[in-house]
Amino acid sequence: MDTLKQLRDELETEYQTTKRFLEIYPDDKNDYRPHPKSMKMMHLATHITEVFGWAGFMLNSSELDFAKGGMEPKVLLTKEDLLQVLDKNYKASEEALKKANEQDLEPTWALKNDGHELASWTKYAAIRHSLNQITHHRAQLGVYYRLNDIDLPGSYGPTADNPNF
Repeated sequence: MDTLKQLRDELETEYQTTKRFLEIYPDDKNDYRPHPKSMKMMHLATHITEVFGWAGFMLNSSELDFAKGGMEPKVLLTKEDLLQVLDKNYKASEEALKKANEQDLEPTWALKNDGHELASWTKYAAIRHSLNQITHHRAQLGVYYRLNDIDLPGSYGPTADNPNF
């Protein structure tokens, strides 16, 4: 089994789907949130674009310690900004996955805060987790779109707005 090819293929599928969602991003709704505890729409969309860079980051590091910096959230303002960051991060992760070998997926990768370990996985499992994060947060963005009467593109099949997926 070629695990790296499977990860690259899934990353590319998620990229194409996410790109369709961001191509219809409404710049006039950056501050929209469905609940006071929810992220604002632009913050959520920005986070999704950032997650596309995680596979590359994980393959080239052993941890992320939030207290020590290293991954500062970007401030994006427009649909064009989102699409540029999405493309940049996707390409970086795609390139890292192309250069990697199966053994590169075996070491441990950890999330920490000031040295305290919050979570730890093999690099393979960490990358899988990041792919799950893309799906999860894109579904959240879909709810935001639905609540704002924005037609939803298909993700894994048709939607009520796009029945001919």
